[in-house]
Amino acid sequence: MSKKKNKEEIIEEQIDNVNDTVVEDTEEISVEAQLQTELQNEKDKFLRLFAEFENYKKRTTKERIDLFKTASQDVMVSMLPVLDDFERALNHIEDDKEAEDLRKGVLLIYQKLLSTLEQKGLAVVKVKSGDVFNADDHEAVTQIPAPSKNMKGKIIDVIEKGYKLGDRVIRFPKVVIGQ
Repeated sequence: MSKKKNKEEIIEEQIDNVNDTVVEDTEEISVEAQLQTELQNEKDKFLRLFAEFENYKKRTTKERIDLFKTASQDVMVSMLPVLDDFERALNHIEDDKEAEDLRKGVLLIYQKLLSTLEQKGLAVVKVKSGDVFNADDHEAVTQIPAPSKNMKGKIIDVIEKGYKLGDRVIRFPKVVIGQ
């Protein structure tokens, strides 16, 4: 019986070895599959991070360009009252015939200041009497009775010019509208 036991033990050992080998193979396959899955996840994370970084670069570049375009906005806004004063002075001097030389000097300074500001991106918002009033583009100072029926809801007078810096309006034109 001892030989039978030995044979049975040997057979059992061989079966266990075969089972262990099969288990090791399946473990190797599962480890390989796990590594492939992890590799795919890492590649996906890398691609997402790279795309996020590219979007960040584009966004900061756009913000920097916008900043350079509007960096002088505070200076421009503070210069607008000076332009208004020049326009008022020119309107007042035109009535006085004796101050022709003064008018020419003031006009020269006004034109020089205006051209310098225009070179830096300042532009006048075009508004004239008779245009349709739009609350998004104009600032209504007051309403007066319309001189005619076709002037109702339209701009009667422009009190103060509006200005743009690049594409951004830095001061809306102040207008009087007919009701």
